[in-house]
Amino acid sequence: QVQLVESGGGLVQPGGSLRLSCATSGIVFSIYDMAWYRQAPGKQRELVATRGRGAFTSYADSVKGRFTIFRDNAKNTAYLQMNSLKPEDTAVYYCNARRPGSSANDYWGQGTQVTVSS
Repeated sequence: QVQLVESGGGLVQPGGSLRLSCATSGIVFSIYDMAWYRQAPGKQRELVATRGRGAFTSYADSVKGRFTIFRDNAKNTAYLQMNSLKPEDTAVYYCNARRPGSSANDYWGQGTQVTVSS
C-alpha cells in the first residue's frame, strides 16, 4: 500500500521558516518525481515546487528564492524548506509522487497546514 505522510506544518510568524517532510512507503521512491502543492481557502490547488528523479527542480514564481525542494532517496523522503515566509504562503501543503509516463502511479499525501501570521 502506498503512503505519503506529510509533517512539519504549523504556525509561524512572517519572516520565519518551516521545513516540511513527506515520508513515503510502498513505492520505489528513486524513480518518482516529487512535488509540493498548496491550496489556500477559496483557491485552487497550485504547484509550488518539483524535484525530478535527477537534479531537475522548478518553482512557482511566488516562492523562488525562498523555498527549496530536496529529496533523500536513502530515506524515501522529500522535503520543502520554506524561508522568509509570508502571510500569503498560508495554505494546506500537499506532497505528490508521480512516476514519469504513468498516470496511474500518481499519489498524494493528506496535507499539512501552514499558517503564517503574527
